[in-house]
This record gives sequence, C-alpha cells and structure tokens, in this order.
Amino acid sequence: MQLRDRCDPPAAKQMKRILAILLAFALLLPMVGSYAEGEDDEADDENVYVSEQTLKEIEELDAIDDDEIVYVVGETYHEPDAKEFNASSPAIYTCKTLDGKMGIMYADRSIDSEKLISSNDRLNLDLLSVGLVWCVVRSGRQIGYIKREKLTAFSAVDPVNTPPYGTMKPAYIARTNGKAYVRKSMSDQDATWVVLNPDTRLSIWRIQDGWAIVVYMRSYGYINMKELKDLIPVSPTDTPIREDSPIGAYTSFYKMTDNEANIGRIHNIANASRRLSRVMQPGEDINYNKSVGPFRASKGYEKAPVLVNGTTTLGHGGGVCQVSSTIYNVLLQLPKITILQRRPHGPSGASYLPHGVDAASGGANLNLRFRNDYGFPIRIEAESQGDGALFMAIYKAD
Repeated sequence: MQLRDRCDPPAAKQMKRILAILLAFALLLPMVGSYAEGEDDEADDENVYVSEQTLKEIEELDAIDDDEIVYVVGETYHEPDAKEFNASSPAIYTCKTLDGKMGIMYADRSIDSEKLISSNDRLNLDLLSVGLVWCVVRSGRQIGYIKREKLTAFSAVDPVNTPPYGTMKPAYIARTNGKAYVRKSMSDQDATWVVLNPDTRLSIWRIQDGWAIVVYMRSYGYINMKELKDLIPVSPTDTPIREDSPIGAYTSFYKMTDNEANIGRIHNIANASRRLSRVMQPGEDINYNKSVGPFRASKGYEKAPVLVNGTTTLGHGGGVCQVSSTIYNVLLQLPKITILQRRPHGPSGASYLPHGVDAASGGANLNLRFRNDYGFPIRIEAESQGDGALFMAIYKAD
C-alpha cells in the first residue's frame, strides 16, 4: 500500500508559492537598503526596453567631435598660441601624459598637424595655457599642443595664488533681455548654438567688443550684449564687491533636441536644481546623492539617458550628473570649499563641459560631497528654465 502525501496537491502548490515569495524578499533586502540610503545608481531599471529610434537619439545627444570644423561669419575668441611662449615663459602647472598612452605634442591644434614629440613614455610637461580642448605645453625647449584628455597629475607651480586646474571663474552674471541667441561667432548673422528664453540667468566668462563670451560645452558661444540685462559682477575674491555679487558662478549648457531621449533629461536637470538650492552653514557638508536624490520617480525624476555599466540606456534621474558637474565648477572657484568626494565620468569626461571638470553622481562610488569651511554661511542658487542653460551661483549668505 502506498503512503499518501501529507499535503494534498493544491496545498503543496500554495506552499511553493509562499517559499518563492520569501526567497525573493530575502534577495531584495540589500536593494532596499541601498534605496533607503540614496546610493542607488542613476538607473532604476538596467533592463528598460529601448527602441532603436531612442537609441539613435541617445547617440546623437552623446555625440561630440572636438575636431569638427565650425564655419563662422564673425570674429571669435582666440586662445593663446604656442608661438606666444618660449623656454623661459612661466608655467601655470606641471603635468604628465597619461600612463600607457602615447604622448604626442602637435605643432597646431589639429591631429593632422606636425608631430613635435611622439613617445610611449610618460612625458613630464610644463602647462603654459589651458584651452577648452587643447593645452599649450612645454617639454624641454619644445612647445606645442596636447589635448586635455591626454593629460593628468596637475600640480600648480604657485599653489597659493593658482586655482585648481580647469577653473574658469566668470566675470559677470546677467539675465536675458527677451530672447537671446548664443551664436557661434560675434556676428548677428551667424548660426546659433541655442536660443535662450527671456529672463534666463547665466554667467558670462568675459566681454569682448560688445559681446558676452560663454563656454558652450567644449566651444565658445557669443551673445550680443544688447540681448542681456541686469549685469552683475562676480566677485574675484571671497569678499563680495557688491551686495548682489556672487562669489562664484558657472553656466553649463545642454542640447534642446525635442525627442523622447532628451525631454526627461531636461525635466530632471530642473528638478535636481531646485533640490540643490539651499543655504549651507559653516562646517556643513552636502552629500549630493542624499540631498538631491534618491533619483526615483517618487522624487519627481523621469526616465532619461543614463550610463549603466558603460552602456547608455534609459533610467530615472538621467541628467542629474550635469547638475553635480556644474556646481563642481562653482566650487573650484572657492578655496574654502573642501571637496570630500568626486569622480569624473571616465576617460572622455562629460561632453557638456571641458574635459576634466565633471563630477559623476548617482551611486555609492559616484557622488559629489563637499563642505563649507568658510566662517560664514553660503547660499547656493541653481536654476534651469528648460531652454538649454543651467545656471549656478554661490553667494555669501550672512
């Protein structure tokens, strides 16, 4: 005689379901802890289905060609040339070429120009001038050009009076007076990088011949001063020169492509900017991931392009790295702000900024943390109207 099962078949199936649920819950516990701490990656789902059209749109957003020839009508700002320096010219920094990369010094700002030096060994260099894409460097008595992405190990020759490498402190902030055209040269007949809405705030790197010069990604942009109002100087020191002067400011730009891959990103940039704006007391530190995140739908973040394990896909919070990277460029201008944690986006950096000054965010090892070591509170103002400009400024708040 056969013994019957102690549980009838329906009961056995129910028991299996319960065990499966308990096992799944146990596997999810570590993920829940990460979620609560706000240290999750930018993407909530690494397996989000992405259509071929969206993948194409993402590739277009990520695309940048440093060597692309831009044909312009008017004058443009000219970075210092190698011929302006000699063997006795003072260096700003010392640096090295990347380990394991061929160090090539070119005679001009083009990889098609003459190669002055070509070496697989690390080169010890004097850095004479820092451009948006190319740096003027010196090796012995040879002076030429090397791309920023090929350089590392920067050390200021005069650390007391020299800001950190890559710092670009603007001269002014302003608002747009009606629509403002960020053009590719100092000519109203030239093409535009982007068109800004009325009353958009932005920082101005310098003014030349009636044109405001801004840094547009890895190029220069030009705005006719007639299209700007409320011009306010940025204090060159930590003491405001006017009551309404910030002590640091920066504007980064983003593409205005009207497609699925970019609309969520524009929304996330504005959302993260609102959440970052605040007053920091002396000694207070900010953990960007915890203060601005977690980057999930419950915090108002939408799906947009994010980098997951080296692959770009869609995930909640895409775009928040541009906010952390932009505030990082303001922090570089302030010697009493201490950077506690920061990592770049990888060898190529973030395409919306010059190489070497980005700050990735969204995970335990990808975060921006900084502390206010001034003896006074500071106020962070961050805003974006969704028109292509992300503005950041820091003020003395007492």
